[in-house]
Amino acid sequence: MSQLESKYSDLALFLLRIGVGVIFIVAGWGKLSGLWEQIFNDVDWGFVNAVSGIGFPFPFFFATLVALIEFFGGIMVLLGYYTRFFTPFLAFIMIIAIFFVKWEAGFSEMRIDITLLLMCCSLFILGSGAYSVDHKLENR
Repeated sequence: MSQLESKYSDLALFLLRIGVGVIFIVAGWGKLSGLWEQIFNDVDWGFVNAVSGIGFPFPFFFATLVALIEFFGGIMVLLGYYTRFFTPFLAFIMIIAIFFVKWEAGFSEMRIDITLLLMCCSLFILGSGAYSVDHKLENR
């Protein structure tokens, strides 16, 4: 691979991380806001009902876990820090969303989840690239 291709590959990984990171941060923040409302304002957190509806045991625990993984995993992917650690968890969340939540609604409802799944898999395979915290820590 030429130096020019390598430079653009790292830029492409950076752009991929921005897309994945921002989407999961926003999704996670929305879920964490619902959690906050349930804990401190006794407002029903609808995401718990959704998790319960697909048959997960301990729905409050798993809803909280998903919210935390999406938010903090999104931050870590955006920064390029432990990207290969967090992307399988984010990919697993997308697999659950595709097959247990959106499957019956069809492709139009799951196309974004499929795209995010493939983006997470790509980042897991390729790593975070040169424009990342991981790269900076490896080269000190």
